[in-house]
Amino acid sequence: MAFAPGDVVFLKSGGSPMTVTAVGEDIVDCLWLGEEGELFRESIPSVALMIGSDPVDEDEDDEDSEDEPGDDE
Repeated sequence: MAFAPGDVVFLKSGGSPMTVTAVGEDIVDCLWLGEEGELFRESIPSVALMIGSDPVDEDEDDEDSEDEPGDDE
């Protein structure tokens, strides 16, 4: 998968959204904010990352859509 600076990525195992700052052959440099607002920067192997939304959040969105008004039959 090709990454580019500015992409928002996640670890395949979940976690905080991270912004790609630089891309090497097999390493992606990422920035993200911690829970208390601290800034982190780390080089992460590209095989551990995916572009898109957090898989945990997607599951929560699916649950919310099931509770829409008018579906009570």
